[in-house]
Amino acid sequence: MKKNLLLLSAIALSINLCEAQVSDNSRKKFQFGVKIGSNYSNIYDSNGENFDAEGKLGFAGGLFVAIPIGKFLGVQPEILFSQKGYKQTGAFLGSTYELTRTTDYVDIPLLLSIKPADFLTIQLGPQFSFLTKRKDVFKNALSTIEQQNEFKNDNIRKNTLCAIGGVDINIRRVIIGVRAGWDIQDNNGDGTSTNPRYKNAWVQATLGLRIL
Repeated sequence: MKKNLLLLSAIALSINLCEAQVSDNSRKKFQFGVKIGSNYSNIYDSNGENFDAEGKLGFAGGLFVAIPIGKFLGVQPEILFSQKGYKQTGAFLGSTYELTRTTDYVDIPLLLSIKPADFLTIQLGPQFSFLTKRKDVFKNALSTIEQQNEFKNDNIRKNTLCAIGGVDINIRRVIIGVRAGWDIQDNNGDGTSTNPRYKNAWVQATLGLRIL
């Protein structure tokens, strides 16, 4: 008897969950929400020159709006604060050093959303990134030097076009997102900068909350 009651309860619970999932049908809904997470970023050279650099973690978070275009398509503009950069180690005059560069961006992705199911959204599209600040921390055996720049000179590219793609897993109002991105343009604005020429590449993981 107890087994039958448990079986009936399990069946009833499954039916309720299925009905709730069907009624949720977020693919057709306008959505607004917040997200927070982390970037793991590194750099690569635009002409194939080698950089001896390691990846680093940085903060990522902001707002998103999902606008449906029918059941299976939509667009999703976002505005994010996003930290990128890299770590570099080497030796100079017999002493080892470590350079950690953190770059702060305002990222504005404009994504095409492909929605094959309520729980899954595939996203890809361009991203506009605006560089606001760069922080360099140089360490060696004798000292630590920190330099922070808010960019006003024109020979560093502040406006960068990027490409991104990834997936969102939708669990009711919670959204788990994973995406990868890379710069299409390098950081060397008008060619007069003495900084190394490179492009950012990163993987981003976020946890989002759908408010509407």
